[in-house]
Amino acid sequence: MQTAAALLSRRPHRRYPEVTLGDVEIAFRLGRVHELCGPARRTLALACAARLEGPVVWISQTNRADALCPDGVADLIPPGKLLFVAANKRDDVLWAMEESLRDGRAPTVIADLSAPPPMVPVRRLHLAAEAGSGAGVCQPLALLLTPEDGGAPGIETRWSLHPAHHTGVNRWRLNRLRARMAPPRQWMMAFSNSGLAPCSDIDTPQSAAPEPARTPLSSRETMRFEVS
Repeated sequence: MQTAAALLSRRPHRRYPEVTLGDVEIAFRLGRVHELCGPARRTLALACAARLEGPVVWISQTNRADALCPDGVADLIPPGKLLFVAANKRDDVLWAMEESLRDGRAPTVIADLSAPPPMVPVRRLHLAAEAGSGAGVCQPLALLLTPEDGGAPGIETRWSLHPAHHTGVNRWRLNRLRARMAPPRQWMMAFSNSGLAPCSDIDTPQSAAPEPARTPLSSRETMRFEVS
């Protein structure tokens, strides 16, 4: 049994395996379920997936108008890493994600949803990710993509990414909306040779109006570094 002195020690708490994007506070713990929302949620998901070796299982519903286009993401991640799974219903998407996590062989499993799932499926996904961490060859990163401001219950963290481009300058605004052990926070992000990471906004003209958000990374539009 730990003593009061040990519990109140200034020594850092144990850190779990995680994916970070250029800052230790932009962390996605492996073996847990995280929610990504906002108009640039797919860009954020691909930036996380690019930090891990191995295949990326991308699951979505059949016949979506904004389905991911491999040619449109080639600058973010090698398209050959993506394994696409199409399901007829949202419940089938969640089932496929659960089975992929339980298998523990794909480092990144992403479910692209049209609405946040309820508590019970999220809890099942956490359990599947924990089981896959012990049974497979890796600790999988589970990402739920939801529109607008998200709202899935029971997730480990919730993040939103919005385009904040100006003329000649590509920027994204990342918000940590929810985390079990950290308060909300905002970063300005940009792509570099190491991927998506925080940047200084000194070069971002304050007087310039942001460019309107687009709906890319889909079969309808494949412009470089534009987001949906």
